[in-house]
Amino acid sequence: MSDIESVKKLREVTGAGFKDCNLAIKEASGDIDKAIEILRVKGISKASKKMSRDAKEGVVVVSGDETKTSIIEVNCETDFVAKNEDFINFVKELSELNNQKNSNIEKLKNSKMKNDKTVDENLVALIAKIGEKITIGKSKTIENSNCVNNHYLHTIVKDNVAKLAVLVSLETKDKSEVVKTFSKQLSMHIAASNPLALDSNQIDQDVIDKEQELVAEELKNSGKPQEIAKKISLGKMNKFKEENALLTQAWVMEPKKKVRDILQELSVADLKIREFYRIKIGE
Repeated sequence: MSDIESVKKLREVTGAGFKDCNLAIKEASGDIDKAIEILRVKGISKASKKMSRDAKEGVVVVSGDETKTSIIEVNCETDFVAKNEDFINFVKELSELNNQKNSNIEKLKNSKMKNDKTVDENLVALIAKIGEKITIGKSKTIENSNCVNNHYLHTIVKDNVAKLAVLVSLETKDKSEVVKTFSKQLSMHIAASNPLALDSNQIDQDVIDKEQELVAEELKNSGKPQEIAKKISLGKMNKFKEENALLTQAWVMEPKKKVRDILQELSVADLKIREFYRIKIGE
């Protein structure tokens, strides 16, 4: 087999560039297997060098059905790469695996992909080929009994790949169009309003403490009497909790009403919002 034919075959097997394949073939004295190993090692080296860079772009991918739905974030350095065909194909297959592994990232990274290589191995090869840092970010799988899941994608890149995605799980036995419409609208509301929790008492205490510090600092030099300052602080904190808990947020499609009001007005027996999850690239 000529060097040109060897380089061509090596490119087909590894997906690496012509220059890298040509150098690997020469270094391996024409041995394809040795050349593959050389590229693998060089790929790991290239990948490790890129890990210190920032990866603030990327995509969010959703997979599954209405009973079990998963969401996963994959980051890269530029929006250009986020639209790259190799990158998109990788994240779509990764998303399906993520749903199978219930968003267990360690199990996911060790899972075999269609080419019989692990996710980690494919990730290293993709970084070496594309030339950017690529990382697996946040992920979540929602699977609840007696619940129906829905999702919403915003700024779609391709198919089930987007820049922002929301999962919603509703506890209900009712699968009418009324419930489906509400689920879709609720997903859109969450995308726009970015609630921190379902209810105010579920907001992370660290977030509450940080906000309390900001309010205290704001009032510190206000010159107001201590008792009045306390009342103002309490009012500001109650407003913060109300605006950041899903059930008490103003409904985006009818701001004079709260989300819980819309839920009650549907008059669907035992309909509850069980949970939700939102990922937006760049946040």
